Amino acid sequence: MNHAAELKNVSFRYANGDAGALNGLDLTIRRGECILLCGSSGCGKTTVTRLLNGLIPHYYEGTLSGDVTVCGRSVRDTAIEDLAGIVGSVFQNPRSQFFCVDTTAEIAFGCENMGLPEAEIRGRIDKTVTDMHIEKLLDRSIFKLSGGEKQKIACAGVAAMLPELIVLDEPTSNLDLDAISELRTILAAWKAQGKTIVIAEHRLNWLNGLCDRILLLEEGRISGEFSGSEFYSLDTQTHNQMGLRAAVIRNNYLESSMGLSAIKPFASDSTITLEEFRYQYGRQKVLDIDKLVLPKGSVTAVVGHNGAGKSTFTRCLCGLQKGFRGRVTADGSVYRPKDMQRLSYMVMQDVNHQLFAETVLEEVMLGAEDSEKEQALRILETLGIAAYQERHPMSLSGGQKQRVAIASALLAGKKLLVFDEPTSGLDFRSMESTASLLRKLNKAITVLIVTHDMELIERCCTHILHIEAGRADSR
Repeated sequence: MNHAAELKNVSFRYANGDAGALNGLDLTIRRGECILLCGSSGCGKTTVTRLLNGLIPHYYEGTLSGDVTVCGRSVRDTAIEDLAGIVGSVFQNPRSQFFCVDTTAEIAFGCENMGLPEAEIRGRIDKTVTDMHIEKLLDRSIFKLSGGEKQKIACAGVAAMLPELIVLDEPTSNLDLDAISELRTILAAWKAQGKTIVIAEHRLNWLNGLCDRILLLEEGRISGEFSGSEFYSLDTQTHNQMGLRAAVIRNNYLESSMGLSAIKPFASDSTITLEEFRYQYGRQKVLDIDKLVLPKGSVTAVVGHNGAGKSTFTRCLCGLQKGFRGRVTADGSVYRPKDMQRLSYMVMQDVNHQLFAETVLEEVMLGAEDSEKEQALRILETLGIAAYQERHPMSLSGGQKQRVAIASALLAGKKLLVFDEPTSGLDFRSMESTASLLRKLNKAITVLIVTHDMELIERCCTHILHIEAGRADSR
């Protein structure tokens, strides 16, 4: 049989909402094929991957109709543990699929669950490590890995199980350019081995030349189908009209000395000054900044490789990192570490950690006065999520959850807003909406955005702060 998977007239409704629903979808995936699923947030991309790996219907509750077969097996009638050796999954956040605290044990975990003999497991680990050139990642603490290194371990754990089909859901949303390039190399090797690969993704440029077929999803159906060469020959305007990110990005802020026409030199009559920002983990210096001046009202992109110290810097700035030293001067007031939370508000990279309320509106209004409700509703309208104000935040798509957190940040009225990868997992229109909102913020607010998103930087950032090895270079 030449089919790796087949979906026939498949419809699905999640028990907690319509986001990601499918409506009579038909899809045949050939063996050895590399397919890209793209489309706006909530179009059904992730739902397709969950059907292929058995998370639907065995984990996510809802109403399913139609037939889904993977490698000749009915997903509905096959236990999820029996599918694990056939379908491998790499998720947007690799931490969500880790079960061990060290890397070697994590690579072995899936094989152990399959009940393989110890000698076979060791052989598979050795071959996977050699094929992926990750010898230096063995016997390491999971907690000390960079984002790219965690993604490599997730891929290694999948590869060691020797699945026939591999699905990836937004695998690059939190990766820097080097890590994305390394992930592409891994996928190219899998393709050369004859693996079938299905990728749900918003960031498109890194897959140029790798995908055989591109499927555009809209409202739970396939609305467009292209060969790889056809899709990547389309111009950016055409992709944007489809609701997609640019498939070709020519600027690289790390390789061109951050030379962007939209970026202006640091200059402002009013500033926020950071002094003697220091933090170390054991004997290792993670952050070492003598002085840094941020123009008030600026929107500054904080860039650098994974593990460079960007997240540590922003956590210190928001008073979330215990044990750091430093001070901030703003509007004549001096803020010490214990005062930072009065100055700053952070929207975290994993937004699930900061969603607590029963409805979207309640979430945005946490800690706010009743008199601020109209303002909260205006912000929700601007972000395009007013229609979900009575929905539970956890029932929304990843992109919609991020917009809820951004709305909370805007209503908080702090002088310094810090966004950690605010557009990871967002489609083109949501990214553009976020960029537009950040451009229009009150000039009394200073914004820092930790990001690898070149399109976001070009659309809304006035300055760039480059952090590498815990040191800062501003432009």
